[in-house]
Amino acid sequence: MKILKSILNTSLAIAILLGSSSCAATAIAENPTQPKAEKDSIYNRLGGQAAIDAAVEIFYKRVLSDKRVNHFFEDVNMKKQRAKQKAFLAAAFGGPVPYKGKDMRKSHASLDLKESDFNAIAGHLLATLKQLKVDQKLIEEIMAVAGSTKDDVLNR
Repeated sequence: MKILKSILNTSLAIAILLGSSSCAATAIAENPTQPKAEKDSIYNRLGGQAAIDAAVEIFYKRVLSDKRVNHFFEDVNMKKQRAKQKAFLAAAFGGPVPYKGKDMRKSHASLDLKESDFNAIAGHLLATLKQLKVDQKLIEEIMAVAGSTKDDVLNR
């Protein structure tokens, strides 16, 4: 919840974004029988779905502004991409809903990504987390999860 408060204080745009949190988060709130994330999961310590949603929005603003990597998203429906990323991160961080999309290897197979591309994207994730004033220990855990996908993303 601490990160959610920080997000609300960051800007009015973020507050508006949080007011329109994802359908998944709404469905979980409305359905008490829906599985819940573990109390000590990264998902919960980060602030739940609303915090992930806000972080993804900031993350993609950074990525799409970066000429090193934004060309990978030229023909991508960014609304769908953001939704997939939110669902993936929520599941990867221990959220209550399993990820049902393509695995990392399949979803990145046709992109011919290089280590420098992965590092640029990881740098944007790190900068996003720092912008949102996420605790350094939690940032390290999140970056370890992101790093664990490297071989699959780069199809090694």
